[in-house]
Amino acid sequence: MDHINFPYRSTSHLALMHIVAECGAFERQNLDVDYDKPIGREDAHRLVPTGEIEFTSGNHVSTYAARVRGDNWVYLGQSVSLNHLNLVVRADSEINKLEDMRKKKFGSKGRHPGLNDWLYLKQHGLDVDRDDVEFLQFGSVTNDSERKKLNLIEAVKTGAADGCFLSQPKREFAEREGLKIIPLESQPMVFFATVSSSLPFVQKHPDIAKRMLKALIDGIAYIKTHPQESIRILMEKHTKEGKLDLNTATKLYNELAPTLEPKLYPSLEAVFNVYEEAKRQNKEAEKIHPLALWDFHLLREIDDSGYIDDLYAKYNMKAQARAFPVS
Repeated sequence: MDHINFPYRSTSHLALMHIVAECGAFERQNLDVDYDKPIGREDAHRLVPTGEIEFTSGNHVSTYAARVRGDNWVYLGQSVSLNHLNLVVRADSEINKLEDMRKKKFGSKGRHPGLNDWLYLKQHGLDVDRDDVEFLQFGSVTNDSERKKLNLIEAVKTGAADGCFLSQPKREFAEREGLKIIPLESQPMVFFATVSSSLPFVQKHPDIAKRMLKALIDGIAYIKTHPQESIRILMEKHTKEGKLDLNTATKLYNELAPTLEPKLYPSLEAVFNVYEEAKRQNKEAEKIHPLALWDFHLLREIDDSGYIDDLYAKYNMKAQARAFPVS
């Protein structure tokens, strides 16, 4: 059995990885995967290209400019291409739609999540660069000592921000705190868990990379076809975003399961949007084609072999994204 390091870039990615591990998908591919540990952006940039870390689940934006400087980062597959967002505001607020955030204080958090927020606002007529909204960062990425102490739910509750974007399970936590939830159109985006590696590692160990992709494809099929079991795993294992009861775990499952990509191909609109963020972060990214970091040859081999269709045939369903009702 091959021991593999696959640290996460965001605790949210563990909602997928816990189920892949617990359903036995890694073991079926003869992989012993150490996935339940975090890695920072800079450490990922340092350790993945050298092969000290075989895979990680993120670094979606900074890699484009890094490629200009000779970086060998490569994306092999993408678990999700849609970012489900909800506008969260105070219950007594007169904000009832996104446009009502104009000239209000918008709370954001994190580098890539912050860029997601910037792009979504801009694409919906609220340009931060035109001061259509006051864009405020909270948590670890800000130098403001007061905002550093607050998470986004606290920021909205206390009035430090008028609104923010949240997805599950944080949407459910916000609603339980008495905040108002305004559902929004989903955002095409490369985010959540990505199979990120380095080109030299993939070239040297194509069998391991292929088995990793097959394990995730297997785990996603399990999630889509075993809702009750998946919800139980979320309740038992997915605790780093907050303890989930049955109701919260079910809502997280219902948001995640239909969105997971059965064949791990990202949508082109999602790739385009993350590329826009890469250019926003560093103009050097303009020198790199949006698809230059993506290598689908192993996915294509798996797909052409019939592995994915056979997997779903076993569960009497097609390999496509679809919702499953959960009581």
